[in-house]
Amino acid sequence: MLPKMVSLWPLTLICFLAFSVSIAHSKTLKRDVKALNEIKASLGWRVVYAWIGDDPCGDGDLPPWSGVTCSTQGDYRVVTELEVYAVSIVGPFPIAVTNLLDLTRLDLHNNKLTGPIPPQIGRLRRLRMLNLRWNKLQDVLPPEIGELKKLTHLSLSFNNFKGEIPKELANLPQLRYLYLQENRFTGRIPPELGTLQNLRHMDVGNNHLVGTIRELIRIEGCFPVLRNLYLNNNYLTGGVPAQLSNVTNLEILYLSYNKMSGVIPTALADIPKLTYLYLDHNQFSGRIPNAFYKHPFLKELYIEGNGFRPGVDPIGAHKVLELSDTDFLV
Repeated sequence: MLPKMVSLWPLTLICFLAFSVSIAHSKTLKRDVKALNEIKASLGWRVVYAWIGDDPCGDGDLPPWSGVTCSTQGDYRVVTELEVYAVSIVGPFPIAVTNLLDLTRLDLHNNKLTGPIPPQIGRLRRLRMLNLRWNKLQDVLPPEIGELKKLTHLSLSFNNFKGEIPKELANLPQLRYLYLQENRFTGRIPPELGTLQNLRHMDVGNNHLVGTIRELIRIEGCFPVLRNLYLNNNYLTGGVPAQLSNVTNLEILYLSYNKMSGVIPTALADIPKLTYLYLDHNQFSGRIPNAFYKHPFLKELYIEGNGFRPGVDPIGAHKVLELSDTDFLV
């Protein structure tokens, strides 16, 4: 049997080489070539000086364009990732990007993009990560973002978006991280977001949002895996409902700089891994229940700027909590 097995090696090697050659000579899908060359030709994107040649996936001796990742699908190469950030790109959001239908990652953060996100963004059905933070984007968010069913990471923070947070974001079943802070959103936070079964981090701080926490958590079993909830620097009113203790995975609760009032319920100390509780600069009153001072995980309880009774003490040293870029990796 051994001679027969050995005799198969030349055929196997030939097949492997043929397969390798076919990959090497795969053509980039014309749709993707056209889309990226339209972007390249626009004035604001000439700063991407490393985009040499006409084929974004590389052609002959030319490497793929910087920030462009391609993969082979059948007889063609397609663009699956576009990551061009912190290079001072100016101008409106490039609609041509929405023709890259195989994109899984789109990262254009820390540039100078302006105007709205076009509704055509909903065409990118394979997108898992969308990062547009630190731009100058504006207008309302298109509800079509809710069509990106595979999205796990959405960062639109530090822009000038306005209007209400679209309830269609609740149609993103895989969403884990939602960053909407530092915009101009108004209205109430959609309670439908509580139905997201994989949402771990939600930051809507530093906007112009109104409403109450009771409204936000009104859906039974809401926010089942949420760890970090940032509601700071808005115009929220009402108290902290005892039912918030049903969000049992909370670790960070950031309520600073709102218009909330009432007493802090003892039930909140039942959240087993609550680590950071920021209540400062509201209109809370009464006492802090002793259960918080005995909590095994609570590192910081910040209470400045409220109407608590004399003798109520903080826990820990207040600091601003921010996630690094590594926390945003898919």
